[in-house]
Amino acid sequence: MTPEPHLNHGEQPIARLLATHALKPADLVAASTEHVTFKMVARACKGRRLTPHVQAKILRALNQAANKAYGLSDLFTY
Repeated sequence: MTPEPHLNHGEQPIARLLATHALKPADLVAASTEHVTFKMVARACKGRRLTPHVQAKILRALNQAANKAYGLSDLFTY
């Protein structure tokens, strides 16, 4: 049996970026044209491992809300 991958990575840079831009999770949910939930954003900030698909949704929502062009490495450390 292989051990489970480490799923919790601590607070992620996305949490600081939201604070820097004075954004709340509701702003990302509203800015997204895709299905992004409050739970996805909360998990992203807390460092819960997300699938690459969900990470991409969060990235696009943040870029839309902040009018910036961040990459995944700017949001997540894993």
